Amino acid sequence: MRKGLLFIISGPAGSGKGTVVNALLKAHPELKLSISATTRSPRPGEINGVHYYYISKDEFKSRIENGKMLEYTVYSDNYYGTPEKEVVEAMENGNDVILEIEVDGAMQIKEKISGSVAIMLTPPDKDVLEARLRGRGTETEDVIKWRLERAKEEIQLLPKYDYSVVNEDGKIEECAEAVYSIIKAEHQKTIYTRSIIEKFI
Repeated sequence: MRKGLLFIISGPAGSGKGTVVNALLKAHPELKLSISATTRSPRPGEINGVHYYYISKDEFKSRIENGKMLEYTVYSDNYYGTPEKEVVEAMENGNDVILEIEVDGAMQIKEKISGSVAIMLTPPDKDVLEARLRGRGTETEDVIKWRLERAKEEIQLLPKYDYSVVNEDGKIEECAEAVYSIIKAEHQKTIYTRSIIEKFI
């Protein structure tokens, strides 16, 4: 059984990561979405092991100290991160794992997992990005300005990624299929197909 690969999908706020990943998983349910861990309490309707793994701060800090988190961040006094065990086990079982994550976390994981594939989603340009952020209607002007500045910094990290995919308005399915084409192509790399030689010798 072939080992699965880890695909990191990230990009600035407004790039449409969540929407594209949802479309990707709907079209290709064989892919496995990595579930993050958090120290915050479950919200109404959220289920442990489905939406997040809900653990205590002491447990989370212990995992960090023991190198059991692939990446993590702190937001509003709560920890969020990617458990190593679940990701590695899924890959060992032959599953391709999708990890939807922020740019900082993507860079952390690229350093830790050899062979992981980082894909950055971007809007077509800065005007579209700003329109998307404003269209949410949920953020203050200061937050929007901060996100736009942060996006400039994040997109400059594009050369550190393996692939980039432009997510155009109204073309979610096309964007998801572009990501899937990358997944299929990665499995055809000669490093993963050397066993074919044995069939001819």
